[in-house]
Amino acid sequence: MMLPELDDALRLRLAELCSVGWEIFERFDLEVRDKRFHPFVAAEYEKVLAALIEHRREGQRFLEWGSASGVIAIMADLLGYEAYGIELDASLVDTARDLAARFHSRATFITGSFVPAAYSFTPGQDERAWVGTGPSGYLELGRALDDFDVVFGFPWPGGESMMLDLMTRFGSSDALLLLHSVDNGVTAYRGAKSFKAAANRLPQR
Repeated sequence: MMLPELDDALRLRLAELCSVGWEIFERFDLEVRDKRFHPFVAAEYEKVLAALIEHRREGQRFLEWGSASGVIAIMADLLGYEAYGIELDASLVDTARDLAARFHSRATFITGSFVPAAYSFTPGQDERAWVGTGPSGYLELGRALDDFDVVFGFPWPGGESMMLDLMTRFGSSDALLLLHSVDNGVTAYRGAKSFKAAANRLPQR
C-alpha cells in the first residue's frame, strides 16, 4: 500500500536533515579524512531521498549498509520505513544516534559489519570492495539480512558486485536493493534474479 503524500512540514524536516548531514560530513572531512584514510564518503542525500520517496510502501523494513552519520536511515524512518543502520566505526554510530535524537527519529544504529558472518570472500572479487572488517552486526541487530524489504548501499568502486552477491545469497528473494553511485545516481534492483543478473553484467576483475 502506498503511503500518503509528504506534507510541507515533513519536506522541510527532510531538507533540514540533508543540510545537517552535509555539515557533519564537511566537518568530518576536515577533522578526520584530511588526516588519514576513512571510507566514509557522503552519498548524494537529495538523490537518495528521491529514491526512498519513490519506493516507499507501508510496513517496509529498511537497512542501510555502512550507515556512517545516519542521515539516510533517519530519512527512511521519517518517511515511514522501520529503519536500521549498520556501521563499523563506533564513533560514527554515536554521531548517528545523536542525529536521530535531534530529529526525533526511531532509526536504530548498530556497530558492526554489514557482511553476514557466513559470507566468504569470492576469488575474483575486487579487493577495493572490502574497506574494513569486524564482527557481523546482524546478531546484535536481532535480524538477518533476509528480514529487510529495502536495503541501501553506497559501494566503493568495485564494490557493487559484492553487494549484489550478498543480496543474491542472503537477502529476501523479493527485496529491493538500492545502490548509489556518483556516476549513475541510485539504481534499484528487485528480487534475487535481478541481483544475480546485474552482478553478471558487471565487468570481471
